[in-house]
Amino acid sequence: MEQQVQVRRVFPDGTAEIVLRRSSACSGDCHKCAGCGAVEQTMVVTAQNPIGVRAGDWVTIRSESGGVLAGAAVLYLLPLVLFFTLCLMGSVLWGCLGFVLGIAGAVVFDRSIAGKRKNVYIITGLVKDSEKRG
Repeated sequence: MEQQVQVRRVFPDGTAEIVLRRSSACSGDCHKCAGCGAVEQTMVVTAQNPIGVRAGDWVTIRSESGGVLAGAAVLYLLPLVLFFTLCLMGSVLWGCLGFVLGIAGAVVFDRSIAGKRKNVYIITGLVKDSEKRG
């Protein structure tokens, strides 16, 4: 995933502190769907700085989405697979039990990798003044 952000500080170790703004998936158009109350989050994170940007520069960053996709697959697929497998082997009651076990398995999986998960941001380029989305 790529995003445009502003560099706050640059460190001598080849990293930079950036201001990252996250908004909800619905783009904040809450009036269109009766409102979810989503707010924009501002986070300050460290990114790898292989191109040598300076404080105040607007840059494009890239982050890996593989961990998020793996977590989503476990969260959504495991309960469904267990539900349908146990439904076919037994009954709907067994399927419901499989669904609950799948949710429990997804929670255990999430907690086991929560400490290991780390978003890695890499600065990939400078943003021209005409392209800024601040």
